[in-house]
Amino acid sequence: MPYPPLMVRPMREELVAVGFEELSQPSDVERFLGDATGTALLVVNSVCGCAAGMARPGVRLALQSGPRPDRLGTVFAGQDLEATARARGYFPDIPPSSPSMALFKGGELVWFLPRHRIEGRDALDVAADLRAAFAHHCAPVAVA
Repeated sequence: MPYPPLMVRPMREELVAVGFEELSQPSDVERFLGDATGTALLVVNSVCGCAAGMARPGVRLALQSGPRPDRLGTVFAGQDLEATARARGYFPDIPPSSPSMALFKGGELVWFLPRHRIEGRDALDVAADLRAAFAHHCAPVAVA
């Protein structure tokens, strides 16, 4: 059974507020990850404590400065069941894990952060991992 929508709304909004697109249907995932231009970060969101205390805050911190992906998308494990399954189909050799984060470049998976590398750490550590991946794979932010 999926989690009640009212229960997960604040957890969804935490990522949407910083520019993430919600991918609630398999077709949303296919459109988002089927676009092979630039870079895309996909966050598999979750209700667990490590999502609340480490993953979502770490993502928000990492996006505040420096290079960042061109596109941001998120599926919600335990809520968007079919969309989450479709997203995981883009990295089939990696066991299901939520929360987790996948960075794509040119349509190819280039970096992945599974739950076991999130839990037991703090948001600053998660942000540092993301910033390193962004620095390596994403174009620098243009200064106006």
